[in-house]
Amino acid sequence: MLPLSSWPLAQRRGIIGVFTDIDDTLTTHQAITPDALQALADLKAAGLVVIPITGRPIGWCEPHAYGDAGHGLPAWPVDAMVAENGGVAFAPTLTSKNGLQTLLNQGQQLSKIYYTEATERAVNTQKLQHVAQRILSEIPGTTLSQDSIGRETDIAIDHAEHVTLAPEKVAQVVALMRSEGMQATVSSIHINGWYGSHNKWEAARWMVSSLFGRQLEHELDRWVYVGDSTNDQLMFRHFPHSVGVANIHHFDGQLQHWPRYETVGERGAGFAELAQAILQARLA
Repeated sequence: MLPLSSWPLAQRRGIIGVFTDIDDTLTTHQAITPDALQALADLKAAGLVVIPITGRPIGWCEPHAYGDAGHGLPAWPVDAMVAENGGVAFAPTLTSKNGLQTLLNQGQQLSKIYYTEATERAVNTQKLQHVAQRILSEIPGTTLSQDSIGRETDIAIDHAEHVTLAPEKVAQVVALMRSEGMQATVSSIHINGWYGSHNKWEAARWMVSSLFGRQLEHELDRWVYVGDSTNDQLMFRHFPHSVGVANIHHFDGQLQHWPRYETVGERGAGFAELAQAILQARLA
């Protein structure tokens, strides 16, 4: 990886949008800090598109997408929010054919859209429950993530958020998921498993197509992706402009595909550093 400061100004000036992971990239210890929230607002004010893509459940994303005044949570200034590694999203579109559910909150209209059709999701839900029970009964020490109640299209096993799961147990969970025909990936906090062809890369393509009617692969040099862990490797591999926040070094021994650049700061501070690098280039 190269230091973020070595990212050429001309390339930074051409950026029109930012895709970002959430946990330990945009957030710090599971909460967004004022500097990261301001960075989102500054990017939006400058006219950039900002779309988080996370393994978190759609239920966890809802108060961040809409805001929750009762708990003092502001709505994040983003264009869409993709949850469950691309299985479901909140997006300002009314044209999806994938089980559109329109939601209204605080005067802002968003829609909950799904990557797969309702009949396929219903079948997958039963299969997911079966695999979850296998994991819990066959691999001692495993537990579902505490945010599982908000999940609709995947399952998540906690390995580093509220419990600590040994690396060999993490590997066993991944192997069991894949033996059941699932996709499986490991984030900084959870092991996520799901059925279907979606992933973070397909989610990014889905959003650009749904929101703008364009093909992401034809304009990749105008987008940047920022992440922090092994489940971001697919994005690092696809995006010529990819950035790892400094805590990515926690996964040095597990990465095969690395981001092009790295920030000095960790987590939300690293995201704010990335935003500043993009915005400063527009003033140079």
